[in-house]
Amino acid sequence: MTWTSPSDLKAQVQKRWDRGAMLASLAEGPSLFPQRLKLKGPSSRELGERFPAVRKWIAELLASVGPYRIEWRSVNHRVVGSNQVPVAVWIDQLRDALGWIGKLRAADQFTGLVVQTRKRHPALLSWLTKRPLRGLEMAGDWPRLLDFLDWVQVHPRPGIYLRQVDLPGVHTKLIERHRGVLAEWLDLVLPAEAIDTTQTGIGGFCRRYGFRDKPLRVRFRLLDPAIRLLATSSVAAGSCSSPPADEAPDQDITLTQAAFAALDLPAVSRVFITENEINFLAFPPVAGAMVIFGAGYGFENIATASWLHQKTVYYWGDIDTHGFAILNQLRRLLPRAVSFLMDQQTLQDHQSLWGVETQPETATLTRLTAAESVLYDQLGQNHWGNHVRLEQERIGFDHITASLSKC
Repeated sequence: MTWTSPSDLKAQVQKRWDRGAMLASLAEGPSLFPQRLKLKGPSSRELGERFPAVRKWIAELLASVGPYRIEWRSVNHRVVGSNQVPVAVWIDQLRDALGWIGKLRAADQFTGLVVQTRKRHPALLSWLTKRPLRGLEMAGDWPRLLDFLDWVQVHPRPGIYLRQVDLPGVHTKLIERHRGVLAEWLDLVLPAEAIDTTQTGIGGFCRRYGFRDKPLRVRFRLLDPAIRLLATSSVAAGSCSSPPADEAPDQDITLTQAAFAALDLPAVSRVFITENEINFLAFPPVAGAMVIFGAGYGFENIATASWLHQKTVYYWGDIDTHGFAILNQLRRLLPRAVSFLMDQQTLQDHQSLWGVETQPETATLTRLTAAESVLYDQLGQNHWGNHVRLEQERIGFDHITASLSKC
């Protein structure tokens, strides 16, 4: 029997809760009640052929504790005569529906959020209407988050770290945990001049609203022993002791974005960027060169280093679709960047070391050379096999050295 049961009706009400519609109606959403629920009952043929089952079905609807009323219609049947059969089911009051699925307390808690918000920040009622269940999840933090909004309105673009916001109960972890939601709220309550719309996403939260952010950093090594930034008596980064007297310390250096941008290195003519830390650390000596430890997608940390445009920049990533996508992104910043060990010959020379790329990139990449585009398309179309990739750390060291001699 596929006729609607009391549990089916209750599931319909639960689904309305799960969509947030019932809570939204407590904020600014449309009223949902009286609400008609879907009811599938017996056909005329079933009424005649399965009359005892129909009577049992009606009895179950009547016996249920569900807070609904049944709309009936009179059916004249040539076999079983005239009978009253349910044609629709209605729930007239929101609280009846909430009580049926055990959500009265949660709804009362949400109503409290609505009251607080209407009093303190009515502009957020539209957000509560769109995301009521998320609001309910945040109920325990709600008053303190509103306090933070109050503070930012009084101190727009404050120029301090989040850690320096001095409010009772409002700490950095609370703000950081809710940055996504707070960004949506601040966009609603702050004037346009207080928002830097060029900064987006969780990572851009501080800069978007005028807080100080942790400085971006650049890690690099100078590959030419003749080029020194550190005194020869310096201890190598991460070392527990000084190097031998006849061995120059490795210049593994980390600078802030601003300090890196201000470097003056006329003796450096070539810059390599690699994504693998061991490759970065093991990169062999190269005259007039440095190597930068990359970080996958995003090159914001080196974006302000205008002197890089005067150097020959080589990018070394994995030979897979994402490696080429990162190269494509780098060329938005450094259009003349050259790929290193990301060619068909290198791929074929290391066939025994191929791996599998689980989630290939499919975007159209417009900044690749003709040869790079061919290889990118071949990888995406499984020309060499199923989602083939060659990770950069699998390339033989002799192969690296030989390729460097051609740069």
